[in-house]
Amino acid sequence: MERESFASPEIAEILNSHFIPIKIDREERPDVDAIYMNYVQATTGSGGWPLNVFVTPDLEPVFGGTYWPGPNHSMTAQGTRMSQTVGFVQILGKMRDVWTRQESRCRESAKQITRQLREFAEEGVHSRPLGEKSDADGLEIDLLEEAYQHFVKKYDAVHGGFSHAPKFPTPVNLQFLLRLGQWPQAVVDIVGEKDCSNAAGMVTHTLRAMARGGIRDQIGYGFSRYSVTKDWSLPHFEKMLYDQAQLLDVYLDAFLTTGDPEMLGAAYDIATYLTSPPMAAPSGGFYSAEDADSYPTFSDKEKREGAYYVWTLKEFRTVLGDRDANICARFYGVLADGNVARENDPHDEFINQNVLKVTTTPAALAKQVGMAESELVAILKESRKKLREHREKSRPRPALDDKIVVAWNGLAIGALARTGAALEEIDPDKSRKCRKAAEDAANFIRKELFAENTKTLYRVYRDGRGDTSGFCDDYAFLIHGLIDLYEATFEERYLEFADTLQSKSDFFSLPFSIPPPLLPLHVASERRFGNGTVVLIFGSTAAQNRLFHDASASAFFTASPSSPNLLLHLKSGMDAAEPSSNSISASNLHRLASLLNHDPYRELAISTVAAFEAEVEQFPWCFAGMLGSVVMARCGVKNVVFIGEESMKEVQKIVRGTVKPGRTVARGDGEWIREKNDLVRPMDREVARVMVCEGGMCREGSMHV
Repeated sequence: MERESFASPEIAEILNSHFIPIKIDREERPDVDAIYMNYVQATTGSGGWPLNVFVTPDLEPVFGGTYWPGPNHSMTAQGTRMSQTVGFVQILGKMRDVWTRQESRCRESAKQITRQLREFAEEGVHSRPLGEKSDADGLEIDLLEEAYQHFVKKYDAVHGGFSHAPKFPTPVNLQFLLRLGQWPQAVVDIVGEKDCSNAAGMVTHTLRAMARGGIRDQIGYGFSRYSVTKDWSLPHFEKMLYDQAQLLDVYLDAFLTTGDPEMLGAAYDIATYLTSPPMAAPSGGFYSAEDADSYPTFSDKEKREGAYYVWTLKEFRTVLGDRDANICARFYGVLADGNVARENDPHDEFINQNVLKVTTTPAALAKQVGMAESELVAILKESRKKLREHREKSRPRPALDDKIVVAWNGLAIGALARTGAALEEIDPDKSRKCRKAAEDAANFIRKELFAENTKTLYRVYRDGRGDTSGFCDDYAFLIHGLIDLYEATFEERYLEFADTLQSKSDFFSLPFSIPPPLLPLHVASERRFGNGTVVLIFGSTAAQNRLFHDASASAFFTASPSSPNLLLHLKSGMDAAEPSSNSISASNLHRLASLLNHDPYRELAISTVAAFEAEVEQFPWCFAGMLGSVVMARCGVKNVVFIGEESMKEVQKIVRGTVKPGRTVARGDGEWIREKNDLVRPMDREVARVMVCEGGMCREGSMHV
């Protein structure tokens, strides 16, 4: 719509004469986007982007939708089979007329739907009052088995994935399934060892299909957002930072659990994409996205979807020569007439064009062409390099969204930190590059987007710090990344920063009868005594717990309840393209509780999940990211504490090379952690050892936990 409608003089005339047009960047203001997306989904049954909503001066929604064709678009042109499609011009005309003639009715309707949305939002996050226990005293591990069975029914055994077209990777679901067999034995006993293995098999088949499909940039690096087709062959070519970060995590898990080199190869490619221009910011941090559209050549005036990524057979021959072009064409499925089906090309952008996908194996192709496999692999490797160089030289790169968004950077920091740690012995150079990129990003955010005096995090950096304060996902995802970075480097400053962001406060207490202070204080907890006295414990810094926590019903709001001009106060529980902020928050709290032996964090993690209890019990597969916290609440989290350089070397060899979601790892001879963790404090820092701490006790242990 940017080109079709918002650059149209006809549309501009109508908008500027009869409306007040406001364009909101949903990446900078996800709270506003979530509110109006809820409205569109509730009134139309579906959602998506671009999101367009007409609101009253009180910001209450009157009408909304997603994509409407612009003027002179083929979908609305007279004489075509789709000429009955309502276009944006018609929508604007109808809304202008309705508002002019029936403004009071529009306002009343908007107020009514807003009331209904508010009631629904409150219903969905108030399963029961804080502190009140359910009959079952919490969620059960059986929910993981129920979620697994749901994914089994949805699984595409041919192409991988868990839906029809369009197909989204949804990494949080893949990671849930892949890690089923890595949880404590109690989970394996309930789900079943065979089913845990099957879950991992479904994921590795899906990841392999994606790695060989058009959704992966076969010549360059990285993955597109989703596939238009069920076989992953034709993507929507936009590349998002949050997808790369999550897929890196999943491909790394797949390699560590299976040893499959193809999984490692995909992880390498994603890590290369993240740590190289244009996604890696020179000053530290990672940019947000690359567009799907670009100019086919430097002389073209009109952008096309996927123009940077598609190829003709003629181009292959020009760049590679006949022999190598024929080999690569067979390997990547390149055809003279193009390999995009007509029904998938409504705008005629892919005529004679090919989206590269791996259609065979090097061994099979070598046999077909009568060549040694090693020789064929060398040709493929050299040809990929030539094609990439030609593409970079002859085609304008897609536009870069050069915002540094804290939440997405948090995901990337964690994934790259884990990758760097896992590759330490396999590829030391790659390991150092991944770890440095993660550390540079964390340091950049602390320097440029965190106000030390108020402990306030800001969301976006673009040519300087933006004005928007961080949302719950910024805090949660960054804390997640910092914990991973600590476990990769054992640099205490990252764990200390995570703790600061979570709830660092100078606490003091007052009897409830004393008038409240004039500071923006958060009631952290209360203490009741036998004589009826109630003492409230206050904290005064801008950490996640104070800014977003709902003291009446637990869990975390998406935006601070004190934020102005928000119709609804929402809580994110269900996972989507990104994990929900509450699922990540609960996991963070369990991990911090384990690392610091801090029970209040554990209690807050449990109450956060409990806030969604009714929904999780009914639809556990929608809360895959939160189910890990159900396990941690039931089975606990083991904290492996090591002291001494020799112990550290063993940790690097064993702990970092495995996937154990119910385990944390800490270095026990650091000053800060000894001050924070009273279980670690008594340990003799001069004696190399490994201890396993859980449930308020420590024992001599092994890193094979």
